[in-house]
Amino acid sequence: MAPKDAWEANAVDWIRWVRTPDHDSYWHFNRAAFFELVPKPGRATLDVGCGEGRVARDLTTLGHRVEAIDISATLIESAKAADPSGHYLRGDAAALPFADHAFDVAVAFNSLMDVDDMPGAVREIARVLEPGGRLCLSVTHPINDAGSFTGDEPDAPFVIEGSYFDRRPFRGTFERDGLSMTFEGWAYPLQEYGKGLEAAGFLIEAIREPRPGPEALAKLPGYSKWQRVPMFLHLRAIRP
Repeated sequence: MAPKDAWEANAVDWIRWVRTPDHDSYWHFNRAAFFELVPKPGRATLDVGCGEGRVARDLTTLGHRVEAIDISATLIESAKAADPSGHYLRGDAAALPFADHAFDVAVAFNSLMDVDDMPGAVREIARVLEPGGRLCLSVTHPINDAGSFTGDEPDAPFVIEGSYFDRRPFRGTFERDGLSMTFEGWAYPLQEYGKGLEAAGFLIEAIREPRPGPEALAKLPGYSKWQRVPMFLHLRAIRP
């Protein structure tokens, strides 16, 4: 199943997963670290791969004028229901239905690893950003995608089997606190994201590898091992 079809097939599970209080890492450390990279509100902000709309809603609260897009019809309808005054469209990240230079900020929060044409999506984001516009993205860290812990203990070894390099399909089902979610997408080495940004004309301004702090670990103690190995990668790039 292609990632875009998998997200539609698992949309209901995803909505439960992200809207259950204190369940997802977004609420405990990933959101705060990501928004430190996002510029102040400007003319217009694009949310690429908005899912059920949590990032778009947070951006709106911060004063951004947001246009949001996702390939999943179910997730778009859920986003509209949660934010009736918002602007949510169903569409392909590699064929954005917006004019050139329509935005000064774009965000892609944990979505570029789920599109079938990551370099094409980055090119499209560059096209719709004005000169000087910035793209802020979060992806599953390439190291995280390449391996796994051998156990749940805080000091469990992290093992990479096979090759870290090249694009590889990813599929995994995770269960916690009675909820289950199947993720499907692509795993890339870091250089492939770099190549995609480079080919689209972006220059990287900032790189972050957020770690869960004491408050996050108090809610999600099982995340302690992610203090040793990065779970997410955050980037901010500028279109010169």
